[in-house]
Amino acid sequence: MNVATQDDMVVGLDIGTSKVVAIVGAHSPQGLEIIGLGSHPSKGLKKGVVVDIDSTVQSIQCAIEEAELMADCDIRSVHVGIAGSHVKGMNSSGVVAIRGGEVDEHDDRRVIDAAQAVSIPSDQEVLHVLTQDYRVDDQEGVRQPQGLSGVRLEANVHLVTCARTAIQNIEKCINRAGRQVDKVVLEQLASSHAVLTEEEREQGVCLVDIGHGTTDIAVFIGGAMCHTGVIPVAGYQVTGDIATALRTPTHHADDLKLQYACALASLTRPEETIQVPGVGDRAPREMSRQVLAEAVEQRYEELFGFVQKQLRSSGYEERLTAGVVLTGGSSRMEGAVELAEEVFHMPVRLGLPRDLRGLKDIVANPIYATGVGLLKYATEHTPPPRTRFAPTGMADWFGRVKNWVKGNF
Repeated sequence: MNVATQDDMVVGLDIGTSKVVAIVGAHSPQGLEIIGLGSHPSKGLKKGVVVDIDSTVQSIQCAIEEAELMADCDIRSVHVGIAGSHVKGMNSSGVVAIRGGEVDEHDDRRVIDAAQAVSIPSDQEVLHVLTQDYRVDDQEGVRQPQGLSGVRLEANVHLVTCARTAIQNIEKCINRAGRQVDKVVLEQLASSHAVLTEEEREQGVCLVDIGHGTTDIAVFIGGAMCHTGVIPVAGYQVTGDIATALRTPTHHADDLKLQYACALASLTRPEETIQVPGVGDRAPREMSRQVLAEAVEQRYEELFGFVQKQLRSSGYEERLTAGVVLTGGSSRMEGAVELAEEVFHMPVRLGLPRDLRGLKDIVANPIYATGVGLLKYATEHTPPPRTRFAPTGMADWFGRVKNWVKGNF
């Protein structure tokens, strides 16, 4: 593989509750090529929010350094994801008069500004303004209004807001790690770029990103996002249920979840047994795998029930022609797709990062959906800065010292 030039690279940083993942991608005529990957356990976040800056900084540094070694580059800036219960989504619209009788770029900007002129809490800030469609006079469903004749322009948008302090803490951690932030991106929006097809977005689909701390929801209809939601139930609660049901320490419960858990008890056989480590000096016990599956099924059924309730209250449940796509680390569990189909009564599939080159066999895993999605978002929305990568040297050292000082003071 030829080494990509500095201008051809982009980095996605997924700071999750259980892990921090850094993925390096390179632009090529054939598409996005994954050339570096770094991952490190995360202990500084809780439900998507930074609660321990020092631990988060250390995890970020370790993940980025590992990615740098694999990609043979020096990472200076990243696109980073954000999630958590503080994230809010709302639909809004704006109307302006068309100047000159024909929609131009200035009219487009004005109507988008009018659509986002809504009252939000003082501790929140607008993260994304996602255009859904336009209306020019009586013509609805317009995707690109520029050049059309008319007197009245209306825009429908989906606004995503998040806690200002949450963004500040993420940026502070990255600065202390000696890097800069190119863009903060909603995690489920990033994941959608990695796992959804254009056809699914058009027909109507619900993306359910099941992480360790939260489950993030995004609904797309007509090619645009129209609903955002966060459910504070995810993989962490499943681990806790296993620890309680099987009376084993949490770290052993997490291992059992990864190796033997199933989200649908009917898929297990009565004769299947597992070794359950005891607490303290107690000897391991042999138990039926169905006991483990029953505990897991109850929590996943509850989780999917929360998602369904939110879809119904949003009014979009009946419009999901393409069904539901599950992604995220906790979506990989055996039986999760089958149980989801029973709950939602619609088609469900597992979402894997798609249309990749390079290390595609490694990152073609739901656990990397957000990281890969950040790369694709960056590729589609912003040109890669010329200074994102550079050879290590004194100028680079001074830059890192400057970022460290900025992050600490």
